[in-house]
Amino acid sequence: MDMIDRRALLDVKENPDRKLDYVITFSGELESSPQTHRIVLRYIPDRQVLDAHGFARYIEAIDKMSWDTPEDLAVTVLSDVNNEIVARWVQVSLSAPEQQNSSITTHGVVIEDHQPGWENRSLLGRLERI
Repeated sequence: MDMIDRRALLDVKENPDRKLDYVITFSGELESSPQTHRIVLRYIPDRQVLDAHGFARYIEAIDKMSWDTPEDLAVTVLSDVNNEIVARWVQVSLSAPEQQNSSITTHGVVIEDHQPGWENRSLLGRLERI
């Protein structure tokens, strides 16, 4: 699946109240790879919000794709979401158990971005730490 087809799965709707900063969270599991990856998307919308059903279809599609590293997958999700909704703030967290032959038990990635000049330390400070 190419980038345009993948991003087209991310259906968007208008933000019901652009004056408010609020956090939207989606999470899911990618089970097709050798180990299950847990993915969490948290974002503060600006003009648009993601449709939950569209994000579920997106997760199903990326689950069928091959990824070199968890970092590659996390960067792709962040980039796709940013392209479709231009959130005020967005964070992607990805974690997966490492293979049994490793002394590392979990491989995790947290990546985030925000619009230039946007800041709401009070709201971000209340979010559960990853």
